[in-house]
Amino acid sequence: MKQPAPDTTLVRNAYEGELNEHWEAKTHDDINLLLGAEDGLYHHHYAVGDFDRMILAAPPAVREQLILTEMHRLETEQVNLITDGLGRVPATARVMDAGSGRGGTSFMIHQRFGCQVEGVNFCSHHHEFAQELAIRHGCQDQVGFNLANMVDTPFSDGSFDYIVSNETTMYVDLDEAFAEFARLLRPGGRYVLVTWCRNDAVAETSPDVEAIDEHYVCHIHRRSTYLRALLEHDLIPSTVADLTTEAIPYWELRTASQLATGVEAPFLNAYRMNQMNYLVIVAERKPSTADGRS
Repeated sequence: MKQPAPDTTLVRNAYEGELNEHWEAKTHDDINLLLGAEDGLYHHHYAVGDFDRMILAAPPAVREQLILTEMHRLETEQVNLITDGLGRVPATARVMDAGSGRGGTSFMIHQRFGCQVEGVNFCSHHHEFAQELAIRHGCQDQVGFNLANMVDTPFSDGSFDYIVSNETTMYVDLDEAFAEFARLLRPGGRYVLVTWCRNDAVAETSPDVEAIDEHYVCHIHRRSTYLRALLEHDLIPSTVADLTTEAIPYWELRTASQLATGVEAPFLNAYRMNQMNYLVIVAERKPSTADGRS
């Protein structure tokens, strides 16, 4: 049977088609579904901070569950990088979560601030899953999920007070994404970005970075490209935090899990050799000439 043509508002080119196929096929990604089953917070990002080292010495009969529980704790606490970066968010604010996955970051932003959150994602089963979770969490009137391309959204200019992206910008062209985020943010609005990136001050690329790109069908950007693209699109960084050292323990813990996927060693090598960095960037939308306020 002939497959329907892809929705060109979601998948606009060959790379996006390949990426969309990658995510649409991951309906049973055991590690994410297992970790979120207990509390209904499903993440598609990694973490920073150390773990309880006693877990690795636990008896085999309980060690795996302890590892998974600790990984989920770390991933859930990672969202504090986003919420702390947002600062004091009024309940009347509107936030967009760019690349929202199954909604973990969106739900936690709403839980902390009581504000309206709009998730954007182009994977249909993630979208359906997150919508069902919003009903389960009882916040469907405040936390919505949109089947859309995060760099070409249906929202109007200046319609958001805040935008966040939690480890999703390695899947997009940064100039295109930051132009869209600048369009969507009101002047003075805040963008909080968490990402892993190539440290081009040390190496342009490496076998480990290439292995991660291949594993996730992503394009890991240079650190310098982030800063250049933010500035060129009137998103002025106020904080740039390098948490590369703090990102290493998570991958050490994950290496010990039975659900390790093989990408753990490239992440550990790239971080330990400082060929890849883990960054948190907070930026404000500068009024531009188009706003009539510069």
